[in-house]
Amino acid sequence: MREPPYATELKPYGRALVELGRRRAEVLCLSGDLTRQTEVDLFQAEFPDRFIHGGMAEANMMGMAGALARCGFLPFVHTFGVFATRRPYDQIANAIAYPGLPVRIIGFMPGVSTPGGPSHQAIDDVALMRALPNMTVIDVADAAQTHQVVEAIADLPGPVYVRLKRGEIPVIFDDDHVLCLDRAEVLTAGTDVALFASGMMVAAALAAARTLGGHGVSVCVVNVPVIKPLDEGTVRSAAAGAEIVVTAENHSVIGGLGSAVAETIAEAGLGRPLRRIGLRDTFAEGAADAGYLFAKYGLSTQAIVETIWSALGKPGRAPTAPVAVGNATSGGGRYSPVLPLPVLNKSLGAS
Repeated sequence: MREPPYATELKPYGRALVELGRRRAEVLCLSGDLTRQTEVDLFQAEFPDRFIHGGMAEANMMGMAGALARCGFLPFVHTFGVFATRRPYDQIANAIAYPGLPVRIIGFMPGVSTPGGPSHQAIDDVALMRALPNMTVIDVADAAQTHQVVEAIADLPGPVYVRLKRGEIPVIFDDDHVLCLDRAEVLTAGTDVALFASGMMVAAALAAARTLGGHGVSVCVVNVPVIKPLDEGTVRSAAAGAEIVVTAENHSVIGGLGSAVAETIAEAGLGRPLRRIGLRDTFAEGAADAGYLFAKYGLSTQAIVETIWSALGKPGRAPTAPVAVGNATSGGGRYSPVLPLPVLNKSLGAS
């Protein structure tokens, strides 16, 4: 793995979809009136005859995708996460998930990474899609995984939902990293804490582990790119080897990664204290500064450090995570983990 602040890439998903489209003529691209904002302007420019503009009618777009899949095509459907799940949920359930069709639903701007307020913040998308039979749910951590996920999901059976950060995407993993969809990935070894993280929270989890490691706390960080089906074996193994279990997700603590891990360790009979980091059963406010939102709702690196310090019963105040140049929600070509202090968001501004 690389060290922060991480270099960033622009449009790794869009470029990967074009590459897949060059190799496979059955790939179709659907956009819900957010073509540039979901990076598929690249696909539209190269394959205009395989690009379908669904307009601001997501339910109809999901129905079209299901029909196209029945005709032998491989539809990739794109919009913001909240419009990809909450708005067309009935159509996804009946036209895609129930018949188990190979539709790939790509939801951008997950959780509070958008400043658009409750109408745009997909804080329940993982919970919604986890509840659907046949649905695979993926939340990748960096540009390398974002690029690889396109090829990785192409031939998965049934429908797939992928959460993707928009804007500058960090490069956390080395060039030889391989995204595996059948197992979670242990990134650091540790025996005090098993810290499970997904998506945008992976960088923050790694930063928290480094800070705590400097104060005698050993943290096992596990990247969980596939939330459903969950790699229960790795979850059980990591949890059994630690004193406490912590989950970190850019999502509500209800129904997402925290719930999936809790279900797994409970069914395995592992008596470990659990702390879930995420939105605490609340809608988030809108703000031009997404870093402010991460800090306010307890999703910062510092929040992870303080949660773990308290759960372990450590005396005194928790150590302070260092503030680096750049932020998970700022522009400038460098990406640091989500910080305890707000940084003006330029790359994720309203479109």
